[in-house]
Amino acid sequence: MNRLKDKIAIVTGAANGIGRAIAEAFAGAGAQVILADLDESAGRAVAGEIEKTGGRATFVPCDVSSEKQVQDVVNTAAGFGPVNILCNNAAYIANWHNVVEASDEEWDRSYRVSLRGASLFMKYVLPMMTSKQAGSIINISSVQGMVAARQSAAYTAMKHALIGLTRNAAYDYGPSNIRVNALCPGPIRVRYSPAPGTELHTRQINKTFLGRTGEPSEVAAAAVFLASDEASYITGAVLPVDGGWTCM
Repeated sequence: MNRLKDKIAIVTGAANGIGRAIAEAFAGAGAQVILADLDESAGRAVAGEIEKTGGRATFVPCDVSSEKQVQDVVNTAAGFGPVNILCNNAAYIANWHNVVEASDEEWDRSYRVSLRGASLFMKYVLPMMTSKQAGSIINISSVQGMVAARQSAAYTAMKHALIGLTRNAAYDYGPSNIRVNALCPGPIRVRYSPAPGTELHTRQINKTFLGRTGEPSEVAAAAVFLASDEASYITGAVLPVDGGWTCM
């Protein structure tokens, strides 16, 4: 219950799916959570639900590609105290395209949201963590940051790049006792997942050792661990939460 007691945590893309599960899990572990998302109605609803169950949550609308809006989120969080935990979950997923079919807009938006957004939050959170000589940053990559997948050139490229950013920041800020790790979810059941029985859903199941898709709560449990002091000697790690997908 108190693994993250009195920690201040920011979670981006927190209104739905994996981000929502992580925000709820952080709050359940005792953290004050600042939820950032473009979806204001869903984000405020999630924050309200967390508070109803005894947790502490504040929603701040945010387009993570906007430096000004990123600063607004970080300033709101700093009002509660120095930020201890940052979880960069926000990402852009377009219709699936190969490198020939992907448009300039798809590449640009994938970069600005999935990669640049994470780097902006790190830019404004790291000075606080450095001053306290402590902190945990968790970047939500994907199995597509580790291996290839069909028809997803821009998304796969950005998720690979996010792992590179994770490792570089872990290298640079390890001496300040700041841990930076990446989580790589596999096929997780979220609102845009393929319907059960479809070809894609069947393919996802067949690529896992466990023979099923995962739940957002299973990614959230790994995030809580990496955010907590239990992971005090883990940094620069790339942790798959994928039912064995990347072992094949």
